[in-house]
Amino acid sequence: MNRAFSRKKDKTWMHTPEALSKHYIPYNAKFLGSTEVEQPKGTEVVRDAVRKLKFARHIKKSEGQKTPKVELQISIYGVKILDPKTKEVQHNCQLHRISFCADDKTDKRIFTFICKDSESNKHLCYVFDSEKCAEEITLTIGQAFDLAYRKFLESGGKDVETRKQIAGLQKRIQELETENTQLKNKVQDLENQLRITQVHASPAGSVTPKSPSTDIFDMVPFSPISPQSSTPTRNGTQPPPVPSRSTEIKRDLFGAEPFDPFSCGAGDFPPDIQSKLDEMQEGFKMGLTLEGTVFCLDPLDSRC
Repeated sequence: MNRAFSRKKDKTWMHTPEALSKHYIPYNAKFLGSTEVEQPKGTEVVRDAVRKLKFARHIKKSEGQKTPKVELQISIYGVKILDPKTKEVQHNCQLHRISFCADDKTDKRIFTFICKDSESNKHLCYVFDSEKCAEEITLTIGQAFDLAYRKFLESGGKDVETRKQIAGLQKRIQELETENTQLKNKVQDLENQLRITQVHASPAGSVTPKSPSTDIFDMVPFSPISPQSSTPTRNGTQPPPVPSRSTEIKRDLFGAEPFDPFSCGAGDFPPDIQSKLDEMQEGFKMGLTLEGTVFCLDPLDSRC
């Protein structure tokens, strides 16, 4: 590789952080294509991929086909590959999916990076030809990853936790609504059983006791009667016993345990949200190998 890099506090990058975080850096290059590789990192891995795609380019060139030109837009959110005229996005490689980036020391026009495909989960090596900017583009991708890495540690982690708590709360609300419906049906069944019992037990000509009034949810108002005490009806029959409540766990009026958003485990989140968070976390843990230097998910000062 052309230049060795180190992640130091006084490292001077080529672009301002604002340019990569609020905008993007554009580059023009020729796109040799992409090919599947077995490993997410390694100089030999990309070297074989470059040879393969160079050979394919020579064959196409001999058939009169030109190497397509593309525009690269690099930011802390990833590397976009666009058609330079129509601006149509051909590939969108998110930074946490890019694991290796390098420019070829034997051919200074060639640079490449390995990215994990979002649909197939296969590792693809993208190869480009830039007559003057190969090394600069490699540096820019490295700087973008470094900024994204720091942003994830400083603020991204808090945002992820907030989204997790929101997802957990939404799931818990749905569970409570389901429990409430089930409890309401049980109460209705008990009321029906009580009325049937009273009708059958009432002597002929007696007046059936008036059913208790209900609230807006069609539920009998709650009365804190002790489970041990029982009040006989006019005909002397006893109402159905009230289930005893557990003294170990406090429950609310509807029999549900009090909800604590901080006690939600990782399994409490919807599968789609949890998988995306796990994927992002795993991508930053793997890090980006750039010219032999690894940016990974460690404390900022641990490898300075």
